[in-house]
Amino acid sequence: MSRAALPDFMVLDGGFGTELERRGASVRGSLWSAEALLGSPELVEDVHAAYLAAGADCITTGSYQISFEGFAEAGLSTADTIRAFKASMALADAARRRVAGTSRRRLFVAASLGPYGAVLHNGAEYHGRYGVSFETLVDFHRSRLAHLQDGPIDMVACETVPSVQEATAMLRAAKTFPHLRVWLAFTCVDGQHTGSGDDIAACARLANGSSQVVAVGVNCTAPQHVGALIDRLAHETSKAVVVYPNAGQRWDAVARVWTGEASIGDFGALAADWHRRGAAWIGGCCGTTPAHIAQVRGHGS
Repeated sequence: MSRAALPDFMVLDGGFGTELERRGASVRGSLWSAEALLGSPELVEDVHAAYLAAGADCITTGSYQISFEGFAEAGLSTADTIRAFKASMALADAARRRVAGTSRRRLFVAASLGPYGAVLHNGAEYHGRYGVSFETLVDFHRSRLAHLQDGPIDMVACETVPSVQEATAMLRAAKTFPHLRVWLAFTCVDGQHTGSGDDIAACARLANGSSQVVAVGVNCTAPQHVGALIDRLAHETSKAVVVYPNAGQRWDAVARVWTGEASIGDFGALAADWHRRGAAWIGGCCGTTPAHIAQVRGHGS
């Protein structure tokens, strides 16, 4: 894993599954965007490269939905799962190397570590009520980090985290690999609370207590809540504040589609406001595309 210094301001990428689907990939199955890692690797690399070309400084691997449990349920082997982990990092790194020669910016790769709810593929990541023990969560995340920790990455993005409990489990798992740098990004339902009802201020305080955490913030949260969340985070933490909201729609876990109208507006103007409020790393999540990231780049510093 790289230990390159991280910039004070960084543009992140946008919706990985969104862009895969826009380019013709199927993301409706239980493996979501992870299916493309084994079936359409060239498309995965192209999506990463498109975000870098749009102005992203950091891209996130397609490993969000990879787990031994989820792949086994889909009829895939342990070897397939490990191959997917390695492919997720290799393809992101290949895109970085492809674009690096045409950019003066230093480019970064973050390995995506999604929540336990992702393996349930029933929308549970948006409320965190899994009905499993804390140790089960630790073991689940540790088994995945074991295959991400030695790849061509700069950090791990612990993302769409619904609760302080799961974030604590993720950090406990990360302690097994003390060289890892991580960011924590929580999914929130309003300007104060995570999906499980925890105060975002408690999330910030949890991040403050870990030397491995380099940033804390929110993702896959409606854009209208982000400003208030940044205000609370910036007041509570000395870590970088990271935000990458979705387009403001709602996830239908049965049909496996986003529903409702997007409320993303002028994404560049929103990003500029978030930056003024204290967000240091800004990107997009589900429903955002390279065009939105280009707007963030245009309003960045």
